[in-house]
Amino acid sequence: MLDSRRRLVKTRRFGEPVYVGDPFNVIRIFNEKEVDEICVLDINATVEQRRPDVGFIRELASECFMPMSYGGGVTSVSDVSPIFAAGVEKVVLGRAGTETHVIRSIADEFGSQAVTVCVDCKRTQEGWRTAIDRGRVVTDLDPIKLAQMAEAAGAGEILLQNIDRDGERSGYDLALISEVSRAVELPLMAVGGAGELRHLAEGLGAGASAVASGSTFVFYGRLRAVLITYPSADNIEQMRANLREGADAAE
Repeated sequence: MLDSRRRLVKTRRFGEPVYVGDPFNVIRIFNEKEVDEICVLDINATVEQRRPDVGFIRELASECFMPMSYGGGVTSVSDVSPIFAAGVEKVVLGRAGTETHVIRSIADEFGSQAVTVCVDCKRTQEGWRTAIDRGRVVTDLDPIKLAQMAEAAGAGEILLQNIDRDGERSGYDLALISEVSRAVELPLMAVGGAGELRHLAEGLGAGASAVASGSTFVFYGRLRAVLITYPSADNIEQMRANLREGADAAE
C-alpha cells in the first residue's frame, strides 16, 4: 500500500499516482480476504524530510489482522521505537537503507528480523543502479552491492523493487531477481511488475523468498479499473503445488 497524505494510491514507474481508496477500507477488505502481510509505504515522508506519522500508523495497525510493516521517513532508532509501539512488526528503510550505520543501530536495538532494506532498482546506461527519494536520485550503487551492504550491516530482509516495471503489470524482471537473490543469504521479497497470479509464481521460481504487488490486488482489466482483490486459498495452494512440481522436475 502506498500512502500519500493519508490516501491510498498506486503509481506507475513511481509517478502518475492514482487514488485507489481509503486506507482503512482497503485494510478491512484485505482482512476479510486473509492477506498474509501488508506493507505500508509513505511515499512523501522522506522527500519532504518529514518524520513518520505515528498517529496514522497506529490507527492503521489497529485495523490490521495481519502483520504490518512500515516505511517512509525512518532515519534512526528514535523514529523506530514509537512505530513498533504502535503495533508495526518491521520497518522498511529506503534512503536510510544506504547508510549502514543506521541499519546496524536499528538491528542492534530491535533485531535483524525487524529491519527490511528497500532496494529500488533502475536500469541505466551503466547497468542496474539503485535509486532513492522515490527514484529521483540515482546512486552509483548496483542492487547486488547495496543488498550485500545491507546484509553485512544486519538487515533481516531485502525488498527488491523494480522502478521500471512499477505498475506496468507485465511481470517481474526475473533475471534481476535471480541475480540479487543468489548474491545474498537474506530472504528477498520482489515487487514491481506483477499484474497476474502467474507473475507471482514466476517471481518465486526465480529465487524470491516472497513476492509482493500493488497492481495485482487493486486494479482489474486493461483499463485499470480499481478493484480490491486477493487470490483465494485454493489459488495460492495451486501456485505452491506448481512450484513444488517445478522444483522436483529440476532435481
